[in-house]
Amino acid sequence: MLSAQTTDKKVNEVTPALFALASTPEAMAALSVEQILSTIRTVGLAPTKSRNLKALSRQLAEKHGGQVPSDEAALEALPGVGHKTASVVRAQAFGIPAF
Repeated sequence: MLSAQTTDKKVNEVTPALFALASTPEAMAALSVEQILSTIRTVGLAPTKSRNLKALSRQLAEKHGGQVPSDEAALEALPGVGHKTASVVRAQAFGIPAF
């Protein structure tokens, strides 16, 4: 989700700080968009990604018990998750061939 319009190197730089701030969907959903934005400001499209991270985290907590779903349609229904991101998650997190 963070990698669109930015380098993997930059994503790898901001991700540890983001997860240090909130390591669960519930904790991420409790943050303000401004807190998330200040942590990921250096990635491309950070304002939109900040809003999507908060909304995605809230949906994971409320609709999926805090767990990332493996179902393609459920993933694509999450804010900021398109087909490519859903496919990467399915392949990398769940070992489901998606490409």
